[in-house]
Amino acid sequence: MRILVTGGAGFIGSHLCERLLGDGHEVLAMDNLLTGTTDNIAHLAGRKDFSFIHHDVTNYIFVQGRLDFVFHLASPASPIDYLTYPIQTLKVGSLGTHKTLGLALVKEAGFILASTSEVYGDPLVHPQSEDYWGNVNPVGPRGVYDEAKRFAEAITFAYRRFHGLNTKVARIFNTYGPRMRADDGRVVPAFISQALSNRNLTVFGSGSQTRSFCYVTDTVDGLVRLMESDFPGPVNIGNPDEMTILDFAEFVLERIDTRSSIVHRELPEDDPKVRKPDISLAGEKLGWEPIVGLEKGMAKTIEYFREKLKVLQ
Repeated sequence: MRILVTGGAGFIGSHLCERLLGDGHEVLAMDNLLTGTTDNIAHLAGRKDFSFIHHDVTNYIFVQGRLDFVFHLASPASPIDYLTYPIQTLKVGSLGTHKTLGLALVKEAGFILASTSEVYGDPLVHPQSEDYWGNVNPVGPRGVYDEAKRFAEAITFAYRRFHGLNTKVARIFNTYGPRMRADDGRVVPAFISQALSNRNLTVFGSGSQTRSFCYVTDTVDGLVRLMESDFPGPVNIGNPDEMTILDFAEFVLERIDTRSSIVHRELPEDDPKVRKPDISLAGEKLGWEPIVGLEKGMAKTIEYFREKLKVLQ
């Protein structure tokens, strides 16, 4: 197939491009490079089956030739990014989703929206299943990302119902792996880069809040399986192995030779207290479950950041 990946120079997007190329598809990566970087896809440059389009999807999108599928991953995705770019985050979730859906409609292509576990907000139901509507503060600082994705889901299903477009929605939970930015504010790159630099690991609040970490190749496999299925979603894509942030900090310290210790800072506003996906629907409809354990995934991620820091030094 000929497939467009918006946000294709981003963390998950670049891994998705790799996977699709490996499966024999032709891939067009589109990105405005607000938070992505061509470094993530530099190794793909020059391939006849890959091309990069520098474009902001909130503007009119023109792609020459046929398209069989569109993956819409474009969006700032870390708290630091969407707090730095709140308007751009709202625009890419609304206008960007509208433009990419319109492109898929014209091209008669399938469409997958990369949504997020953040649609559940600070959940009152645990673990989170797809039939839970969430507990989101629409006027809080995180609302720019949460509500952008909730709107994106709504318009995606509207296109499915009104236009009969083959749309699907994946709700991605915490994903980690190589090509994350060290300064993107998410806990995995933050802890690893702090430990490698002998800086103290910053734990917000008591550290009792929980997260579930899914290695990027597992997340990408879930997205590809959703593309190949007849299921419209929404479907959770994440790893249900839950741990506290404090336990995760200690896990990192045990695996990196460092002089770092743990320090506590004030908990950010609307920070979710728990996060754990119910993935029974993904197992039933997609035959999917994560296969990369935290030990193996973190070893690869730590090595990536170790090499990255060597280059920066």
